[in-house]
Amino acid sequence: MDYVDIVFAHRPDPNVPMLEVVRGFNWLIEQGKALYWGTSEWSSEQIEEAHVVAEKYLLHAPIADQCQYSALKRQRIDKDLVPVFEKYNYGTTIWSPLAGSLLTGIYNDGVIPADSRLATNADVYFKGDPDKLQSPRMQAALAKVKQLTAIADELGVTTAQLALAWAAKNPHVSTMIIGASKPEQIIENIGALELVPKITDELWSRIDTIFALE
Repeated sequence: MDYVDIVFAHRPDPNVPMLEVVRGFNWLIEQGKALYWGTSEWSSEQIEEAHVVAEKYLLHAPIADQCQYSALKRQRIDKDLVPVFEKYNYGTTIWSPLAGSLLTGIYNDGVIPADSRLATNADVYFKGDPDKLQSPRMQAALAKVKQLTAIADELGVTTAQLALAWAAKNPHVSTMIIGASKPEQIIENIGALELVPKITDELWSRIDTIFALE
């Protein structure tokens, strides 16, 4: 591979001067190793600083952020990054749009399948909480997912497809990274593309209300 379309600064590094960071990624672009560069989980203030530095020294500024976003994790895109969306038309590549499989609906009955993400990565998702799905945090999340499942049933689609289509419909979501452990999951997830045009303003609002940003 001679070059990549975009290279990300994976997490901000407060120990490195912003000018050094911007110059480093500018060099990659000037060398033809990347077409663009982006940030990953940077704050709007850090992105703003990178743009100011890039403009002052005539360097390439970042164009997008790679951040976590889903109906259950909305803070970054629906609040934190709004200033750079409006000022720089900043793009995003979102990850975990199914919230670690919670938004697939497979846990709605309170059981964790042995081959599921929550079973194989329990330490990551439950953080040592012995109550697991019975914890108040998980119960609150599942209550919302069950409402999403009800809407998916109305539409004749899966909960995962509806969750992905809803996220993709957000005008600030440019691309998304979708994880899958089985081939059939990839096929199911791709089916969300056909659903995106069917997310009406009314449907968007229904789901937005269920997963209201706190």
